[in-house]
Amino acid sequence: MWKWEAEGQPKAVVAIVHSAYEHHNRYAWLIQKLRSDSFHVVTGDLPGHGEDAAGKIHDESFEAYKKYIKKLVSVGLSDNLPLFVIGHGFGATLVMHLLQAEKIECAGFIFSSPWLALQHQPPKYSSVLTKLTSSMKVDHEIHIELLTRNDELYAEAQQDGNYNTVTTANWSKELQAVMKAVNNHEGKIHDVPILLHQAGDDKITEGTHARKWLIQQGLTEFQYKEWKRLYHDVFQEPEREEVYLYTESFMNNVLRSLGYVV
Repeated sequence: MWKWEAEGQPKAVVAIVHSAYEHHNRYAWLIQKLRSDSFHVVTGDLPGHGEDAAGKIHDESFEAYKKYIKKLVSVGLSDNLPLFVIGHGFGATLVMHLLQAEKIECAGFIFSSPWLALQHQPPKYSSVLTKLTSSMKVDHEIHIELLTRNDELYAEAQQDGNYNTVTTANWSKELQAVMKAVNNHEGKIHDVPILLHQAGDDKITEGTHARKWLIQQGLTEFQYKEWKRLYHDVFQEPEREEVYLYTESFMNNVLRSLGYVV
């Protein structure tokens, strides 16, 4: 887990929870943008991800993910500044699941492309997943071309030995169970500002489920933004500057409502 200090007087802290298979280094651009706009940033790699993923198969405990996110939030709150949590993809789903179980004292949450229903399933195993033994390998085969149209990132991704989409069948089953639990949860999360970004041309998830989830929470302050033409990784897309400005505006408005001078 790492912390980057804001350039100048900090106005808030942002904690970033990345998606499945990837790692925090893919968010270098976003981290620098936040720092330059007076936000501290805390982030790291989910258990079993990043350097720990090289040459391994994902079979981490989802409980370990939960403990990691709670620790990340605790570190973010240690500066006694308002805290925002950005969760992307699978990371957004994990945070949503945690919010349904307990109250997290944050100024607001930003979710992008949450995994609530996958349209890109593991190609070879999607139809027989329930029949596989728990330790059998499943390659989700989510390649960079499915995540972003930003071809400037393609060469870097091809050399990224810490990006690994191979899991056990047991991990894939647990993923399905968590997505189902988030979608079918009967209660509501506590009333906290939320911004939800959805990619308009998402190759990984079915975006309608995310919008439905957000509306069902009955929040007094929320924003939903669908980005036409954008692929799954909205903070990596050629239009990421626009996505960032929308996100920054949301956070600044929340800070003003809390009485902070922005």
